[in-house]
Amino acid sequence: MTILRRLTSIAISLVICATLTGWPSNGVQSAPTTAKAYFAGGCFWCMEEAFEKVDGVLAAVSGYMGGTVANPTYEEVSAGRTGHAEAVEVTYDPTKVTYQKLLDAFWRNIDPVTPNAQFCDHGTQYRAAIFYSTDEEKRLSEESKRAIEESKRFPQPIVTQLGQASTFYPAEEHHQDYYKKNPLRYKYYKYGCGRAQRLESLWGKS
Repeated sequence: MTILRRLTSIAISLVICATLTGWPSNGVQSAPTTAKAYFAGGCFWCMEEAFEKVDGVLAAVSGYMGGTVANPTYEEVSAGRTGHAEAVEVTYDPTKVTYQKLLDAFWRNIDPVTPNAQFCDHGTQYRAAIFYSTDEEKRLSEESKRAIEESKRFPQPIVTQLGQASTFYPAEEHHQDYYKKNPLRYKYYKYGCGRAQRLESLWGKS
């Protein structure tokens, strides 16, 4: 009986330790604390600002997506030679903000009826696009676009592209957080480009 009691005591101790140290049970793992999403909406400086204002977004990185050239430079992309769009990689906490909320923020910060251009920037490198990474993101993206079309808010067709996410290439360091590092130049660009004014005319005041 003494040996049996000792074995029982050891077994109980192991169960307690497993509980306290967070051993996985039956292969169950905790949900990821961060996720990433990819969007293009013209000037990536402006899209960084838009997404970093969303509660639950941890960071937005400027870069390039959707082209055919590896490791493109800003000069190559802005000249329209690589097929990439200026894009942002949005890192967010899915327990605080949903992908649907990110889609809402995206639409509110783009011109969805002008093809291959956003505001004063023209060319396919400034196209508006949602780059989905999963089937669920694809479904939500398609539904969000269809909802805008069915709302009849705009007389023109919605031309924003939806496509599979590909390799994301971060832009050069001086482009990151440009709106924070160069606030006066950024504001001059944003308003001089007509972005703020056009967004208000499309979507109303925030």
